[in-house]
Amino acid sequence: QVQLQESGPGLVNPSQTLSLTCTVSGSSLTSAYNYWSWIRQPPGKGLEWIGYLAYTGGTHYNPSLKSRTSISRDTSKNQFTLQLSSVTPEDTAVYYCARANRPYTEADQYRLRGQGTQVTVSS
Repeated sequence: QVQLQESGPGLVNPSQTLSLTCTVSGSSLTSAYNYWSWIRQPPGKGLEWIGYLAYTGGTHYNPSLKSRTSISRDTSKNQFTLQLSSVTPEDTAVYYCARANRPYTEADQYRLRGQGTQVTVSS
């Protein structure tokens, strides 16, 4: 059974870098045809895809967030990390890590997700 668990600070100051980690169990980050994504849902809005890390180690980001986004992995810990720089209050959202077996760029295609973690950007 594959499980994903997000962790990281719940409060980030404006202009700082948001950093979240997803710990994966029951599957390997390097297993073929796995795509590991970050998704978010701002209050009162729909899901937004942020980017994915492919099993090959390659990455692909939402063009609207690409300049501020980096996704990396630690295969020894079976974890992958999101870094979103220069955050503003508009980045306040529930952040999810998720998995799919195709390189989807639509958030709702990622049916296997963690429970989500609230991140608030505020001073």
